[in-house]
Amino acid sequence: MMTPQNKRIGGAAITAAAVAALAAFAGPLEGTRYTPYYDPPGILTVCKGHTGVDVIKGKRYSDAECEKFILEDAREALEIVERCAPGLPPNVMIAFGDAVFNMGSKIVCDTEHSTAARLLKSGDIEGACNQLPRWNRANVAGVMVPLPGLTKRREKERLLCLS
Repeated sequence: MMTPQNKRIGGAAITAAAVAALAAFAGPLEGTRYTPYYDPPGILTVCKGHTGVDVIKGKRYSDAECEKFILEDAREALEIVERCAPGLPPNVMIAFGDAVFNMGSKIVCDTEHSTAARLLKSGDIEGACNQLPRWNRANVAGVMVPLPGLTKRREKERLLCLS
């Protein structure tokens, strides 16, 4: 019988299954580009949404490198979610893991500036899930603007989160 404890991804250990689930969710939303490009906010990005100092402009990345990046990025995002909102059900953890993967930790960790983070902390999972669509903006040329791709992505996260 499934108890509430074993329905949750618990503790500090993020399972390979959770990492794989997030990578499978995020990968198609990101698409794969083997040569680095600048996303709408101007961040150098490669593969399936990977950013960071290890992205080298002009380099062509392999499938193996892209797979390594998405799994590392998924694990890091899930670790952030688990640290800031421990013990979430798997679907909620994956949905917020994707949001963290896509835009950073503020949505789950910053209870001062994120209603979603406050709701997660208080245990209002449904309320937190319904906050996801509000995070559809990006800084483009110094102005926060809604992006159609982010709007669609946040809705997919919300639906997963509520499932």
